[in-house]
Amino acid sequence: MNFSEIVTAINNLVWGPVMLMLLVGTGIFLTIRLKFLPWRNLGYALKSIFVKTEKTKKKKRGDISPFQSLMTSLAATIGTGNIVGVATAMVLGGPGALVWMWISALFGLSTKYGESVLAIKYRETNEQGEMSGGPMYAMKNGIKIKWLGSTMAVLFSVFAVAASFGIGNMTQANSISNAVYGTFGVPTWITGLIITGLAITVLLGGIKSIGKVCGIIVPFMAVLYFIAALTVIIINYENVPAGIAEIFTMAFSPTAIAGGVGGTIIASMLTAMRWGVARGVFSNEAGLGSAPIAAAAAVTDYPSRQGYINMTGTFFDTLVTCSITGIVIASSGALGSVDASGNLVTGVNLTIMAFQSALGPAGGWIITIGIMLFAFSTILGWEYYGEKSLEYLIRAPIATKIYRFVYCLVTFIGSTIALEIVWDISDTMNGLMAIPNLICLLLLSNVIAKECFDYQDRIITPARLARKALKNK
Repeated sequence: MNFSEIVTAINNLVWGPVMLMLLVGTGIFLTIRLKFLPWRNLGYALKSIFVKTEKTKKKKRGDISPFQSLMTSLAATIGTGNIVGVATAMVLGGPGALVWMWISALFGLSTKYGESVLAIKYRETNEQGEMSGGPMYAMKNGIKIKWLGSTMAVLFSVFAVAASFGIGNMTQANSISNAVYGTFGVPTWITGLIITGLAITVLLGGIKSIGKVCGIIVPFMAVLYFIAALTVIIINYENVPAGIAEIFTMAFSPTAIAGGVGGTIIASMLTAMRWGVARGVFSNEAGLGSAPIAAAAAVTDYPSRQGYINMTGTFFDTLVTCSITGIVIASSGALGSVDASGNLVTGVNLTIMAFQSALGPAGGWIITIGIMLFAFSTILGWEYYGEKSLEYLIRAPIATKIYRFVYCLVTFIGSTIALEIVWDISDTMNGLMAIPNLICLLLLSNVIAKECFDYQDRIITPARLARKALKNK
């Protein structure tokens, strides 16, 4: 076996059935342990994003607003996975993979909630007066067996730093430069210089600068993509019922076939489950431990308040953005199409074909712009994850400054070279991050439950009773 084959084999092992069972299983366990409160309070969580928080006597600490914290975590999760990942899952696992993405996301709500609660509860203030938190601090400060918690924290931080350069940077920059070259013919090195310059401008300002930029880019790109996708669905409305029926049929059928333009996709329920769960987790990152690092920077008084707000990231990422991409593809007739070589069209090319089915050439431009915005925001969000993970390993301010500079240079490298093997290495690092994080969530599930029930009794229930009383007057 050559090096590339070894890397691929390791990646397949890390993201095998055991990992997927651990990810979904942790979500199921937490959902039951929390008495389904993350599901029951989803409406409250969505409302909390846009409503000014109630005044409390508890002191609030943090660097950025709860909304900016959510946008920073969404910046890192809403990315090429929502455009490329969904298309790949529906080709490799059939249209039914989308249903399993939904199922994994539903249980991922509890996982994301638990991660964020621990991040706030165990966060610390660094030498610059900024908040530092995430799974590594929960492991160090929350796990009673100190040597175990410290070891897990170091491993998580090392994997997170490595993943930040790969899945959070080089692969995203490469997606932007290739998309721009394919659509507009701009050389990759020119795109690389522009991306690097923009990244330096934003990242050198730290989390406050990242939060402000993400607070603008993320809502804009999400609304733009949603409107474009909804337009495609409306134009292809006659095919929507059949497309949705095919999605559910292939999700639970032992073996099913989806037809397209010149090709077919054959997938079993197990295949749909494997690719749906894998791409769903890759998209919303519930259980990987990355998003809680941004949650820890939020100005808040209760861990559960930000837990609920950050939990909505999984809802917006998978249950909204991935869903609308999947329905566009299923209703376009593009699924199962083959290229000039007779191979099934997949990835970004399939999504572009689906959008072009209704919008013509403009569909390709919209996807290109979407990838540019999605991927660039991912670069910003992951820089903060990597920086905070490095800060945990090396308690020296100069280290984070060097990291920011190197990170920006790597952006240019990623824009101009082929990255096939980098994808596998990055994917592996991402998976390795999840292992200590999921163990931490299970070990500290009682802490999460205590915070959840306490917030329910102190804040949510009294507020609901007050509104009910006011309504009955």
